[in-house]
Amino acid sequence: MKQLLIFLFMVNSLMMFAQPKGGYTTKSKKAIAHHEKALEYYNQYKNEETLKEVSKSLQQDSAFIESWMLLASLYTDIKKPIEAIAAYQKAIEINPEFYHGVYLTLGDLEYKNGLYFDAEKHLDIYLSDPDLPAPKKKAAIELRKKNDIAIGFAEHPVPFKPINLGPNVNSENDEYLPAITADEQTLIITVRRPRDQYTLAIDNKFEEDFYISHKENGEWTKAVFAGAPLNTHGNEGAQCISPDGQYLYFTGCNRPGGMGSCDIYVSRKIGDRWSQPKNIGYPLNTESWESQPSISPDGKTLYFSSNRKGTKGSMDIWKCVLNQDGSANEPVNLGDSVNTPGMEAAPFIHPDGQTLYFASNGHLGLGGMDLFYTRMLDTSWEKPVNIGYPINTCADEINLLVNAKGNFAYIASDKLGGYGKFDLYGFELYPEARPLAVTYLKGKVYDKDTHRPLEASFNLIDLNDGKIIASSSSDPSNGEFLVCIPANRNYALNVSKEAYLFYSDNFSLAGDYDNLKPFEKDIPLQEIKVGQSVVLKNIFYETDRFDLKPESMVELDKLVELLKHHPGMKIEISGHTDNVGTDKYNQTLSENRAKSVYQYLLSKGISAARLSFKGYGFSNPIDTNDTSEGRANNRRTEFKVVGI
Repeated sequence: MKQLLIFLFMVNSLMMFAQPKGGYTTKSKKAIAHHEKALEYYNQYKNEETLKEVSKSLQQDSAFIESWMLLASLYTDIKKPIEAIAAYQKAIEINPEFYHGVYLTLGDLEYKNGLYFDAEKHLDIYLSDPDLPAPKKKAAIELRKKNDIAIGFAEHPVPFKPINLGPNVNSENDEYLPAITADEQTLIITVRRPRDQYTLAIDNKFEEDFYISHKENGEWTKAVFAGAPLNTHGNEGAQCISPDGQYLYFTGCNRPGGMGSCDIYVSRKIGDRWSQPKNIGYPLNTESWESQPSISPDGKTLYFSSNRKGTKGSMDIWKCVLNQDGSANEPVNLGDSVNTPGMEAAPFIHPDGQTLYFASNGHLGLGGMDLFYTRMLDTSWEKPVNIGYPINTCADEINLLVNAKGNFAYIASDKLGGYGKFDLYGFELYPEARPLAVTYLKGKVYDKDTHRPLEASFNLIDLNDGKIIASSSSDPSNGEFLVCIPANRNYALNVSKEAYLFYSDNFSLAGDYDNLKPFEKDIPLQEIKVGQSVVLKNIFYETDRFDLKPESMVELDKLVELLKHHPGMKIEISGHTDNVGTDKYNQTLSENRAKSVYQYLLSKGISAARLSFKGYGFSNPIDTNDTSEGRANNRRTEFKVVGI
């Protein structure tokens, strides 16, 4: 529809530039001469010369309507919309009946520049003509509906108090497309700057590169050039960083070995360095344009923008499931609930794994590209919601980033003053637009005996359905890790490494939305040796009974997997209680609970010759029995390696 409107306005305007059948609206020959000279330049796309001549024409006769119309069209072409609006208004002021089509042209221009009430007035005047041609009437009605939507947003603004991130992040250049880790300690931004002694690009007047800032004592440090291998002689940008800070996905264009104009690449952080970026390859990348990646918290699904075959509009949002080795499966279009015949771009999947933010000009908004959010409901996306005015304006809003907690967002803007062109801003996100709150577990993995840092795999699993919510791995050089933990669920955490016993932990966050605090814990892993034991923190029983609860199966299946992977390993399963109750009662309960686990392992095909079980009552406490927390720790199920 927008292309149709542009075509109609162009035809209408050009009709006004030539001499009408009844003659011009001026009798000044000098004004007419300058006007016709201006029209000649205009048709040759000589904007400066056009402006000079049309100005001379209006100096000769300030009531020359055709010259005001030509001036308005020139200002529209050179992207000076406010001046164009003023010129059209001057033409109407001189003679409101001169050309009825100007009200549609003016109304569209006012709508696109946020003058919604003025647009409403002029569109109503245009639609008052009973003899409008059907195509033009349809276009005007459609524009009037869009303008009404925009008025509704403008009359009900959402809270928005943006704060500039400051001179350590922003500069006289363009800063945009922020990416941030879940702990909000590392910020990676795209900077567009002219060539200088630091610019790698050889032929470009400008270059887009990555800069990195860290938070120290609550303040962002000076953003520094990321350097090779992330930055190259070409442009890099449109990046996302995995919530754990381990992987950077980004867009690289026209690179050697690339598959199309722009492809998606990935690099892994190892200590203080980034690995050589790798093209993810086909079928994610094609001869089409693939860009603006965003990785899910489980590390398995990559959302991106593309105009590839199957796109519904000029650009759609797609998703692609990644394999364990990082290779891609066939991408899937997000469908009609998200994508439109217009443009959808810049997806950001929040670490909660179910809230998607994106930009669109196909859903109803305030004009241009607006920001929207949608949430996953079962297996489909809900109807997208416009994030509202004044976060969205009549201009293009493209990129929104929301922190893991869900209460603070980041945006790039060139409309709020700042240090240069586009600057980065942060603001408190109003509650209705927030995702599910997410906290995190952060620390180091190390060998329990040698204290050597270890690279290990992390899986955060929803105990209700067994689904992996988040995946991560510790840094191979220093053992550091970060795992996102969304609120309102109960989770099992499993940390595993080849030749080591797994580590088990439990996070009960059901109903916990507010005041989420991060967890910090270093995790020791034990090599598989006789005598080593593991507390199974996600084995649950009915109170004072030995029946296994369904949510125990997640942990038990991990134990089955470990035993099948090490067929020579033999274990003892042990049950333990607190000191509440008699010795006999606790001894019987602990033994029956251990037996329940034993029987489950048998049912999964583990040989009885590899298993034994025993109840210890409260004879082997690992914590005090004087507090409820201590007693809870003492009520546990363990397994111990008794043979290899």
